[in-house]
Order: sequence, then structure tokens, then C-alpha cells
Amino acid sequence: MPLNRLAAVRISAAVVVAICIFFAGSRPSAAQLPLEPGRESGQSVTAAYEGWYPNSDGTYSLLVGYYNRNHTEMLDIPIGRNNRIEPGGPDQGQPTHFLPRRQWGVFIIIVPADFRDKKLTWTLVAHNKTTEIPMGLATLWEVSPLKDMAQGNTPPVLRFDSGSTQQGPPHEISQSLDATVAEPTMLRAWASDDGLVDAYRRSRASDPPVNVTWSKFRGPGDVAFSETKPHVDPSDGKVTTTATFTTPGEYILRLQANDVSREGGGGAQCCWTNAHVKVTVKPGAGSW
Repeated sequence: MPLNRLAAVRISAAVVVAICIFFAGSRPSAAQLPLEPGRESGQSVTAAYEGWYPNSDGTYSLLVGYYNRNHTEMLDIPIGRNNRIEPGGPDQGQPTHFLPRRQWGVFIIIVPADFRDKKLTWTLVAHNKTTEIPMGLATLWEVSPLKDMAQGNTPPVLRFDSGSTQQGPPHEISQSLDATVAEPTMLRAWASDDGLVDAYRRSRASDPPVNVTWSKFRGPGDVAFSETKPHVDPSDGKVTTTATFTTPGEYILRLQANDVSREGGGGAQCCWTNAHVKVTVKPGAGSW
């Protein structure tokens, strides 16, 4: 694909996402221009439908992220009336913890082969502001998150102690761990990448081939990481950090890996990887 056409495709993808966000349904009492400048806190959260892709078994995956308009405020919105995907929900694997600003491809929803012209809608209510985003299989929304069709770039690969590997959108729990409240728990993975750089970008030879970021995806309490962006060992790709939990219960953590295409892959819906790690946290000594 010619580079000018590739750039146009990337710009068009960004415009489509912006239009989708702009025309997201909202209640009159929560009227707000979704694209208005963000603030430190007090703003809404909008689902970001990024497209769909076919699976080998005939089903389809809907790729979904979100946009938290707050610059610094992280929000926890439990599954239910204020965080629901319907029909078939309210729980369809979406996050309950929302980091500031734009987060790309954080989960997928698998729909059956006969989904056709049906739609799902993700409704989020934050600070009394309601947004609703429809998600379906419109032809123009087909994406290729596992390979950039223009340059051949592919997402980084994450490997875990469990033996599981993850590349591209999260399709399963990559590892399950046990932890205790207030006691640091080791998180370990290995990250690698094909090293391809999009030709239309300037050379980034000085950049690390892959960067990783840990965050909370779901869970009843706070999670503190010793390093949210731990160093990736250039010799073997090993990356380690610890997580400390404040409250017992079940958590899902997200490990995101980005190559030199960086956040969101420049609007091409490739190439980054998100993996989910489940942690079951038990009460600490002396807890009731």
C-alpha cells in the first residue's frame, strides 16, 4: 500500500473513532460534548469500539477500549447498572477500573457466527454522565490487530511462567496467581517483538524494542505496583515487578506491551498486546 494511502487510512480510522464517540448516546441531563477538553477529574468515561475481526472457528471478536476524559482521576465502576453491556450482560468481560485518558484494545467480546447485523451496547455512567456506544459487524469496522497489513508489523509477544503466551488482544487469562493482602506478590513475564518499524515514521532505533505497563483491570480494592513500567531485560526479555493488594477478593491485572508503533499503533489497530492475569487475594494475618 502506498504510504500516502496508508496515512489516509490511519487518519480515517481516527476520525471514525472520534465520530463514534461524538455521537454516543447520552441523557439530556448529562449533556456534554464528548470531545470537549479533558479536566483533572469529574468527567465521563466513554467506551471506544475499535472494530471486529473473524476467528478461525467462525465466531467474531469485538475489540474494545475506552476513553476516560479525566487527566488524573482513576474511576472504579462496578458491573451493573452503571457499567453494562447488553443484550446478554451486564457482564461481558469489560473493565471495572478505568485509567485516565485513552486505553486501547483492553478486552474483546466473542460473538457467534450468526451475529450478523445484531449489536451490543456498552453503557457507562460516571459522575452522573451517561454514554452509550453500539458495537457491531459493519464492514468498514473490520480490523487486523495481529498484523499491520501495510508494513507486516506484528504485536509483541508476552510469555508467562504458566507457559501461556499472548500476542495481540487478550483472549484468555494468561496466568492465575494467589496473593495475600498487604504482602507483595511477584509478577513475572517475558516480552519480545519482531522489531519492525513502520516506514512512514521516522527511525526510532534508539527506542526500546518493547515497553510494558502493568495496571489494574478489575478488583475490589487498590493495587500498588513496585513499578508500573518495569525494565525489560534486553538479553532475554524478562520483566518483573510486584503487586500489593489492599482488599481480599478476585482481581484481574492487565499487562500491556507496546512496540515502536506505540499507544494505539498510530490508529491502525495494530500492533500492541494486552494480557490478563487473575490474582486471588486472601486476607492477611490478623484479618477478620
